[in-house]
Amino acid sequence: MSTNICMECSDLNHWFCQENKISNRVLYNINMKIIRGEIVSLVGPSGCGKSTLLRAILGTHSPRQGKVSIFSDEKNEFYTIMEPSRDVGIVYQRYALYPFLTAKENVAFGLMLDQTSIPFRIFRPIKWRRIRKEHIRQAVELLEKLGLGRAVNLYPSEMSGGMCQRVAIAQALIMKPKLLLLDEPFGALDEATREDLQHMLLHLYQENLTAFKKGMIPPFTIMIVTHELDEAIYVGDRVIALSQYWNWKEQGFKECPGATIVYDKVAPVFSPYDVINHSVFLDQKTEIRKVAFDEKFLMDPTTACQFWKQMEQGKGEGVLKNDNCKI
Repeated sequence: MSTNICMECSDLNHWFCQENKISNRVLYNINMKIIRGEIVSLVGPSGCGKSTLLRAILGTHSPRQGKVSIFSDEKNEFYTIMEPSRDVGIVYQRYALYPFLTAKENVAFGLMLDQTSIPFRIFRPIKWRRIRKEHIRQAVELLEKLGLGRAVNLYPSEMSGGMCQRVAIAQALIMKPKLLLLDEPFGALDEATREDLQHMLLHLYQENLTAFKKGMIPPFTIMIVTHELDEAIYVGDRVIALSQYWNWKEQGFKECPGATIVYDKVAPVFSPYDVINHSVFLDQKTEIRKVAFDEKFLMDPTTACQFWKQMEQGKGEGVLKNDNCKI
């Protein structure tokens, strides 16, 4: 496998059991590769297993069959995710900030746990103060990058929901995960705040583009789950749709074996400074609705999964234009 691949799901299946019998088949035959520097949007009908897939990638709920692999720069090889690690971070819709810590202290908290221990902080206070100062410096720098330079000393109760969500994203990013998962992170926010956070993601994508042009590894690889198709197309350079609506009966199954990937195509890439006419999303949004959300339109799940063919044809935009992305 190419080291430009950050994460791979291979033949992933998941189901739930009750009284030692399969009671609910959730995911079927999930095969997916994520390229470094991508922002991949994951969409699908309610209950199709998007969160289950994220938990498998995160390592909190291993799949019943198949595996999730992530590339380790340190070992220069892929390893199977069996439990949570710092290589995969996640931000949920309901952020969890410590109310008694300021924004910068919340962001620096993960570094403290990762790099020091309680005995170290007690018995080596001078060295701990130096390390703490560096942690706070990194936290402030990241918060400024995410547009929170004036809020570094505020507590969660003093910040808006959108500001708190930025802090939660900074908490995850400061650990420098190979892949960051965003599970409907903007779902509870008003439209204006949601647009601000979409622009924040596009700014991170611009940093990826700058890194690619310099021949460097892009710093941010993100998968965002969203129920807004406009948002999926706008912030992602690729849209993947997971759905239980596909022609499983024609393929010999007596019951649905689970949701699978029914759509995988490149999306247009936007700058955070672009003025967007959402009518440009119409054709792709219409196709996604038909393929993934229409219970009456059942097709072979490979038909609309054209991403790698599009890559071979040079149709990728942004970081996907890079020839090294082809495998």
